[in-house]
Amino acid sequence: MNRRETFLNHIVKGNTTKGDYIPIGAAMLDGETISGAHVKIPLKTMNRHGLIAGATGTGKTKSLQVLAENLSDKGIPVLLMDIKGDLSGLAQPSPGHPKIDERHEKIGLPFEAKRFPVEVLTLSEQDGVRLRATISEFGPVLLSRILDLTETQTGIVAVIFQYCDDNKLPLLDLKDFKKILQYTTQEGKQEFTEAYGRISTASTGAILRKIVELEQQGADLFFGEASFDVQDLLRIDDEGKGYINIIRLTDIQDRPKLFSTFMLSLLAEIYATFPEQGDSDRPELILFIDEAHLIFNEASKALLNQIESIVKLIRSKGVGLYFVTQNPTDVPETVLGQLGLKVQHALRAFTAKDRKAIKLTAQNYPDSDYYDTTEVLTSLGIGEALVSALDEKGRPTPLAATMMRAPMSRMDVLKASELSNLIEQSKLAGKYNKTIDRESAYELLNDKIERAQAEEAKEKAKQEREALKKAASKKRTGTRRQSTRMNPIVKVLTSATFIRSVFGILTKVLKK
Repeated sequence: MNRRETFLNHIVKGNTTKGDYIPIGAAMLDGETISGAHVKIPLKTMNRHGLIAGATGTGKTKSLQVLAENLSDKGIPVLLMDIKGDLSGLAQPSPGHPKIDERHEKIGLPFEAKRFPVEVLTLSEQDGVRLRATISEFGPVLLSRILDLTETQTGIVAVIFQYCDDNKLPLLDLKDFKKILQYTTQEGKQEFTEAYGRISTASTGAILRKIVELEQQGADLFFGEASFDVQDLLRIDDEGKGYINIIRLTDIQDRPKLFSTFMLSLLAEIYATFPEQGDSDRPELILFIDEAHLIFNEASKALLNQIESIVKLIRSKGVGLYFVTQNPTDVPETVLGQLGLKVQHALRAFTAKDRKAIKLTAQNYPDSDYYDTTEVLTSLGIGEALVSALDEKGRPTPLAATMMRAPMSRMDVLKASELSNLIEQSKLAGKYNKTIDRESAYELLNDKIERAQAEEAKEKAKQEREALKKAASKKRTGTRRQSTRMNPIVKVLTSATFIRSVFGILTKVLKK
């Protein structure tokens, strides 16, 4: 048996599965695509997370597209973070091309053009189904980590949430939180001091500045109602295909704080609401996070710890996370170690730092008798990738330099009219695109302050009236006393002594 036949048997045996799978291409040996040496990803292990990496223009987005549409074809919903704006073509079938036919002939897989059910979502004012969450849903711990608060400041946030719970004050948006933050050291200072202890104005001021920073990145559009129900990500269309939910993020590339805030809240909500799946044969939902470095580069240590925890735990809910980035070193090692599937496109060695990164990347892959991994990483062509997956028992499959299959959908963005029609047909737009501003902490606290001020003014007016009444009463009493006081002369003339004296004198005069 020659080397080619040995290699073919090695790949076929290593990719044999009992359950359902996704074929993503055929393995290559010495630059030649070996037809029939199919590289497969078992659905059973797709909740073990993954990585799609490679230099710009090497085919990362097309690999993401292939995985997303094949998952949809299997009835598994997908959520895509579309930061570059080039994934909307999933809603239309591929127009086909002779090069695609040639590629698939080499791979040994038939090509079929298809369109897939797509839902367009948005975090900003772009057209699409609006994604929102309330402050209450974040909770004090997650909100504090997003804001990168100190231990003391985190304690204050916890007290504020407790106060709002105790007093039935809904925390829905940022204006609610800012209002209660100001209330703690102003109108409600005495109330908070008596119930929870003194709250420093320096601490609340620091928290407020962090809130303003988040607002400046557009978070005021994200926080509020109607809150998005993550169960709506799990829809299946009438043909049994899973919906591909595309979040348009082209206008928040320079707002990483908002992006990481959204991602963490979404993962936390999924983890909190999805039931435990155990060792299931297929995932419930797959998330692809494009430009993943935007999350990790701006994340605080506390936020990174939260992400690492969720990555470890969320797979038990049947959810897989796939990070898409230029270099694997963009992803922290603690997260990278949790990723079962790695699709590594070519890396370019222009500097000493690049060469060092390539050596580090090569160490993330299993040893192979057929490849010098470091050399392969720099010699892969467009649409080719070094693939390492997990088999159904969780063991690494044979490392394979893979000719990736072409997407079945359009490898281009939708036209403006096509995108508009897609959004108009959305069944979720009517549910989430109405702005709701119901009575919450902001309005209730304003009412409370106004009532307190009105009560204070009323009490002050009452005291002033009583003071005036008392003064008037005192004046009237003084006048009555003065008018009844007897004139001294009259008092003498009418006194008994004076009268007896006068009568005595008259008696003597009459006797004479």
